This record gives sequence, C-alpha cells and structure tokens, in this order.
Amino acid sequence: MSVWLREDRPRRESPPLTRERIVEEAVAFLDEEGYERLTMRRLAERLGTGSTTLYWHVKTKDDVLDLALDAIFGEVAVPAAGTGAGWRDEVTALLGGWRAAMLRHPWSAALLNRPLLGPNVLARTEFLHATLLAAGFRGPHLFAAAYGLANFVIGSALMQATGRHEDGNGREDGDGDEGGDEGAARAAADEHLRRHRDLYPTLAEYGRLSDDDWDATFAQGLTYLLDGMAPYAGRD
Repeated sequence: MSVWLREDRPRRESPPLTRERIVEEAVAFLDEEGYERLTMRRLAERLGTGSTTLYWHVKTKDDVLDLALDAIFGEVAVPAAGTGAGWRDEVTALLGGWRAAMLRHPWSAALLNRPLLGPNVLARTEFLHATLLAAGFRGPHLFAAAYGLANFVIGSALMQATGRHEDGNGREDGDGDEGGDEGAARAAADEHLRRHRDLYPTLAEYGRLSDDDWDATFAQGLTYLLDGMAPYAGRD
C-alpha cells in the first residue's frame, strides 16, 4: 500500500529522527547518486543511524521514493490567485516550475509512474485541473488537456535530463567513468547517424538539441500545444 494511504503507527517516545530529516537526506542522496543506488542501508548510514530506527518512519524504499518525489514537487510555485493572469499564463508558469524542479532533480522524471498521491503533487495537479476547468474545458476536453500538458512537461524533462547525462554532463559514479562512457555512447550514436545520412537525413541534421536549445524548444512546443487546445475551451 502507498505510503500516502497508511496511517503512521503510534510511538511511545520521540524517535531520534524525523520523517522530514529522512526525506531531506534522501533527496540529497538521489541528486548525487540516482534512485538505482538508493538502499535503506545506505540511507541509514548517511543519516548516522541504524536501519531499525529508519524503519520506524518508512517501511520500504518505495516509501522513501514516494516521499522524496512529493518533496521536490513542493519546490514548484503555485501561481497566486487574483493576479489577473490568463489561464495560459498560469498553466505556463506552473509547467515551467514543474520542469525546472525535475531538471534540478533528474531522477524524478523516471519515477513519475509511481502513485502520485502526496499533498504537494495533488495541490499542483488540482491547480492545473481547476485552471483548465475555469478556462472552459469540460469532460473529455479537460482530461485530454491536462493529460497532454502533464505528459509534455514530463517527456521534455526526461529527454533533457537523459541528453545531459549521455553527454557526460550528468551524474558520474564514484570512479568518474559513467558520464564518460555514456558520452562516448552518444558520440557513437551521432556517428552512426552521420554514416547513414542517406537513410536518416533529418535525424542526422536535426535530431539532437544543444544545451542552449532546450528552454526555447520547450517554450515553443508548449505554445503549439496551448494553441491547439484553445479552440476546445467552452465545448461540451
């Protein structure tokens, strides 16, 4: 059962750790090493405690991942009400903050298939749906609009984080080899496209974004998406 659907068990005395401290350290670990390397033992060592104490607060590694994922969504500012901004500006601001948070924590995009029931995720998802509803999206148009926007921002962040990692600019392992190995793999893939330019001319010429292009490409893609959605506002 998801950590968000279980009640905390009562304790006879105050434990030496808090859930907040565990989550803070887990986020730091995930930023440094990625979710594949997180174990309860390593997290307990990082906290300077034993696994038994850790299990007072979280039952499994999945609990830790769910809590950490929700914590980084808390970094996303929810646009203030009553500013007079239109629905497109509000959606753009929310999704821009969402993308920025995922890029600060590249491990997060790969975990978004998990149950997203934490208070930070739900508050921002509620804002997105409510903003679209107020703009006139109803029924299947509301769900399609919210689904399309969410998947666009997730996909954009995941592709950018993966691209940076493969270029050797992402997280490296303890020996400093991982980024170089994956950078070499990306260079080999680029060379493969160049050698087969006759078969894949468009990919060979335009199939890769430089670091300077990601923000502008995201903004333009979001504009295309919002432009395509706008005529459906107010339809049944």
